[in-house]
Amino acid sequence: MSGPRWLTDNDERNAFPPLDEALTEPNGLLAIGGDLSPQRLLTAYVSGIFPWYELDQPILWWSPDPRTVLWPDNLHISRRLQRTRRRSELTFSCDKAFSSVIESCARPRSHSSGTWITTDMRIAYETLHELGWAHSFEAWHDNALVGGLYGIGIGQVFFGESMFSSISNASKIALITAIEFLKDAGFELLDCQIWSNHLQTLGATTLPRNEFLQQLNNLCDPAGSPRSWTQDFQVFSDRQDEFLK
Repeated sequence: MSGPRWLTDNDERNAFPPLDEALTEPNGLLAIGGDLSPQRLLTAYVSGIFPWYELDQPILWWSPDPRTVLWPDNLHISRRLQRTRRRSELTFSCDKAFSSVIESCARPRSHSSGTWITTDMRIAYETLHELGWAHSFEAWHDNALVGGLYGIGIGQVFFGESMFSSISNASKIALITAIEFLKDAGFELLDCQIWSNHLQTLGATTLPRNEFLQQLNNLCDPAGSPRSWTQDFQVFSDRQDEFLK
């Protein structure tokens, strides 16, 4: 198989190669180049494609096979994590600190000195947030942001991108809270992109790429109306608090 296709200015602005052209090694590398415009990014997501590259690389577009997903109905919370959650003093919000969440996600991790969330990536997703497509979920402790995640909501699919935590379990509990909110809001699928043991413990599974694309075709049409989820999340949280009283 030849290498991944380069996207050029002569291509249709939002066009991508067919997914069956993606490489098997590295798994899912489909195309190189192009831009991070809102139109191209949204086209990529509903087509089963996402960007992932580092600072010294061109834009790399991926569609791995299989794809890691989590069905909200299959969310699994261990007894230990459930106890930790009940005892937690964290509070949560949605779309209140998107820039801070993505900035925190972009910081180098303990096992790596680099980051794939480049300045251009941050600008691109902050633009999607301003347009109402990208969303963040935040975890707070004593009014300090201590965890969170962000992603893209299209139709009934949430495409998770990255999360961070500065105190133990903050991102895990934020993710669980986000999934419960998404389920309540009618979302049917969470795209987790890449397999991890942590996601497996929460109930994630894998789908062959062609089945994942079929799900996107069904669940992303119609795409929905882009907007902030801040008020919806607050209503959801208030209902949860009343239920627990």
